[in-house]
Amino acid sequence: MKAGFIAFILLLPGIGMADAPKQRQDEGRQIAFDRNKGNCLACHMIEDGESPGNIGPALAAIPGRFKDKQQLREQIWDATRFNPETSMPPFGKNRILDAEEIDKVVDYLWSLK
Repeated sequence: MKAGFIAFILLLPGIGMADAPKQRQDEGRQIAFDRNKGNCLACHMIEDGESPGNIGPALAAIPGRFKDKQQLREQIWDATRFNPETSMPPFGKNRILDAEEIDKVVDYLWSLK
């Protein structure tokens, strides 16, 4: 086998991995915008969302507002831990979204500039 061919074969697994974060972000966006699932638009303005609410803060510049993805995930899982009087539903605690769905929403929200 030629060295260039071997290098090509070794790089093939990386091709799918490069697409995974974008795919997860897209799936997270679908969950966040789904009025029967995440329903983030009911309370938040998101740049490309239609008919946003204004109860919660605009969802933009998320990496600048949370120290890491874990902190954002905890907020979505159960915002009442940080503010008992919040109007944000505890999406994980109340099983509105499962753990995988929350992780996808986190990936999407983290991508917002």
